[in-house]
Amino acid sequence: MIQQIKSLINNSDNIAVLTGAGVSTASGIPDFRSSEGLWTEDKSREELMSADYFHENPERFWQFYKSIFRLKLLQNYGPNQVHRYLKSLEKEGREVNIITQNVDGLHAEAGNENVTEYHGTLKTATCPDCHTTYSFEKILAEDVPVCACGAVLKPDVVLFGDMIHSHEKAETMVKRADMLLVLGTSLSVMPFNMLPLAATGPKVLINNHPTSMDYMFDYHIHDDLSRVIEQLKK
Repeated sequence: MIQQIKSLINNSDNIAVLTGAGVSTASGIPDFRSSEGLWTEDKSREELMSADYFHENPERFWQFYKSIFRLKLLQNYGPNQVHRYLKSLEKEGREVNIITQNVDGLHAEAGNENVTEYHGTLKTATCPDCHTTYSFEKILAEDVPVCACGAVLKPDVVLFGDMIHSHEKAETMVKRADMLLVLGTSLSVMPFNMLPLAATGPKVLINNHPTSMDYMFDYHIHDDLSRVIEQLKK
């Protein structure tokens, strides 16, 4: 099956890639939604990480936000071989459009050129009043990051209750690609898991566990993502 997937990739000029937590965990970043992740330790965290809670109590929100996402530790992580493999496909002259659920910014750090951060990014925050955007350094420097205008900044991740603004753009990328490559996601979160329905070419899923959507794919591999990428690189 590896050889068949390699052949598909080699014969594709335009590849759409959906990535999830499995790509980030290869860099050592915890999967917050997995059975071992932080989200399961306290069900109220979905409420705490909501847009409603931010607007009700922005100072308290930032305390929980920084704790849950371990923002200071994010500086210690870097791109892994999965990110670098996708960059190598670009270097070979392909158009590679990455649509990621991950909010760690590692695709951009790896130099991937076309990245849609479907659920936003931890690396910036924006003022809800004057819409000025601030860097990660500003976020780390202040317990509660505040804009020059005095308003508390809102992180640029998609919180529970926020709208997804990039779905149509992502759907278009998937639709016009020669093939779809899905890496490290269980496809359990809507509406992200609807994107494979837009694919018109072959679909490949590589994830460490089976998903409820395996049946939709022409090829699926259940194995460690880094191990499979090593095989694809040979």
